[in-house]
Amino acid sequence: MGLTEPTTHTRIESVYRTLGPRLWRAVYAYSGDRAVTDDAVAEAFVQALRRGDAIRSPEPWLWRTSFRIAAGLLQDRSRWVELDHSRVSENPGDGRVDLVAELAELTEDQRACLVLHYYAGYATAEISHIVGISPAAVRMSLTRGRRGLRKIMERSEAHD
Repeated sequence: MGLTEPTTHTRIESVYRTLGPRLWRAVYAYSGDRAVTDDAVAEAFVQALRRGDAIRSPEPWLWRTSFRIAAGLLQDRSRWVELDHSRVSENPGDGRVDLVAELAELTEDQRACLVLHYYAGYATAEISHIVGISPAAVRMSLTRGRRGLRKIMERSEAHD
């Protein structure tokens, strides 16, 4: 037991150092909410530490868990208050923040699929596993998400 614990903690710590910031940015792009992102990513790593060696592939597990926790938090929050997506643009002129605001206009599945595909580099089958939808639904969400994002960006450019 004493030997297993440091090995597990060291492994998860290493994954946190290499994956943590990128995972946080991806979940933020998906959720559009810093508090949800902080909670989801932190909780995923806490669960990973608790599960220890039961997790064979920590990186995919952390991606899937972080997105699922964020989705649950967003769903819980939407039951109580309407999300104010105007708060997303805290730093006007920052292209990444503008993109987050634009992503917020897409459906939850479209946001998740676009972020996981284009930012995290996951393939359709992997996204399917992380998000919990079929590969066909992933492809449809990517197509509709790209189309929707293009329209949103064109609309934004027309207003500038």
